[in-house]
Amino acid sequence: MKAEQHQLTTKRDNCRLCLSTDVPVAIPFAATPLAEKYVSDLNSPQAPALPVDLYICNDCGHVQILDVVDPTYLWADYTYHSGQTQGIVNHFKEVSEMVLDLYGPFDKQFAIDVGSNDGTFLKCFKQKGFKVLGIDPASAIAAKATSEGIETIADLMTEEKGKFISEQYGTADLVTAFNVFAHADEMIDLLKGITKVLDKDGLFVFEVSYLKDIIDKMLVGTIFHEHLCNHSLQPLVKFLAAEGLEVIHVEHVSIQGGSIIGFAQHKGAARTIQPSVAAMLESEEAANLHSMEAMNSFVARLNSMKQEVKAIADSALSNNGIIAGYGAARSGPMLVTQFELGNQISEIYDDHPQKVGKYTPGDHILVKATSALNETQPNLVVILAWIHAKAIVKKHVDYLENGGQFLTLTPTVQLITKENYADFIA
Repeated sequence: MKAEQHQLTTKRDNCRLCLSTDVPVAIPFAATPLAEKYVSDLNSPQAPALPVDLYICNDCGHVQILDVVDPTYLWADYTYHSGQTQGIVNHFKEVSEMVLDLYGPFDKQFAIDVGSNDGTFLKCFKQKGFKVLGIDPASAIAAKATSEGIETIADLMTEEKGKFISEQYGTADLVTAFNVFAHADEMIDLLKGITKVLDKDGLFVFEVSYLKDIIDKMLVGTIFHEHLCNHSLQPLVKFLAAEGLEVIHVEHVSIQGGSIIGFAQHKGAARTIQPSVAAMLESEEAANLHSMEAMNSFVARLNSMKQEVKAIADSALSNNGIIAGYGAARSGPMLVTQFELGNQISEIYDDHPQKVGKYTPGDHILVKATSALNETQPNLVVILAWIHAKAIVKKHVDYLENGGQFLTLTPTVQLITKENYADFIA
């Protein structure tokens, strides 16, 4: 990989799945501050805005960010724990049961989770009698998981680390990787490591946000610096095949606005390839998903949405009006930047203990507890934690009844008022 320094980023000049250098810009975005760089006071240095443009590989079709943020800087202030979100906990329980229903029982009952975070997913298998092992580069989170009974190696999965694990622990008949495929820059090295720890008859299960949903639903909030890859099945089938794996089944699920769960094995292993694989590949082909035309359509729709948001924001600010945001989410800086709201939002509401009382990256907007919404009574509240939009509206019906308005930016620009909120939360 050719390296080119741009402040805190290193720029690839090739596809991280197939190494092709035919990777033109597909969706240009305004440079955006990193999501987790909150500061304690206004005199703190402003987080730099870094590139977040999407590129498409004209050889394999993979859509990706090529500007890679220095991992030490990127993950230094990472606050996300899987176990903090009940929806994720429930999803992991459902997926673990799906895996066992579809492909159980497992002979060794040994599961390895790559990018295991706080061990929430592995706990589902441990409760079923599995021996479990996690690997995650966030050392503090890995230590916490280990202290709670989920042994976790604090490191990245690589070919070398895969060899070490297979030698020290043996190979696993179940290897999982949930959303780590979005975060990894050196994808080939990661996959080589996975193949090293996967038993010859083992099952590899991965989950990724689905590019088709991102494009179809305008999920701008899923695009940010740590999500280097925006996956679809066609490039993944080619990518896994290059390392001797075959996709045998795929499930389309609603988590994170739309994701796919893929099931793979070493080529020639006993499980049968299910019709779901061909069906999804045909769906992608019919949608012309891996084309510049699809990317250009996204750009055109985004520009139209920006104009809608500008008109709504200008109206809300007239006569000394106030605009606030809701949710100090990882998607926040991306949404604020792309919809040009940084100079218009006065405060953001959230109850995260590590964010309340601090200022957002880049725009330095103060984060207040959600109870402050009723004190300020802003004219308009922009929902930045878009995944939780319905829950947020349900929690603040009194604000709407008093004449307030919520605005969603993704998947659609929608103004929510006392007249229509019942339909929105139904």
